[in-house]
Amino acid sequence: MERTVTIDGREVRFRASASVPRLYRIKYRRDLITDMAAIHKQLQAQKAETGAEPQLSTLPVETLELFEDVAHIMAKHADPEGVPSSVDEWLEGFDTFSIYAIFPVIMEMWAANMETLNIPQKK
Repeated sequence: MERTVTIDGREVRFRASASVPRLYRIKYRRDLITDMAAIHKQLQAQKAETGAEPQLSTLPVETLELFEDVAHIMAKHADPEGVPSSVDEWLEGFDTFSIYAIFPVIMEMWAANMETLNIPQKK
């Protein structure tokens, strides 16, 4: 699945496929599914605590770094030639990079990618 998101006035493609967890594990030495769950859990906890959308300043740095790594690997997967190999270099291309605008799209793409298309034959 592939989607285009406007970030800082620029169109960025993201791609979710079965190879993304492997690419992520090779590049960052972490598990993509665990990290996405941690990001989601942190955002939900912040929202429950404050009753509103969390602010960047209230999120732990580790959560932001996980998000940036997930976004980078999905962007690199969609555009291998156009996205730098370094997450830092890629982020330098943006003035703003909102986790609140981008993470729901990434999460939706990943959930759609994880859906089972086959109906079980046995009950």
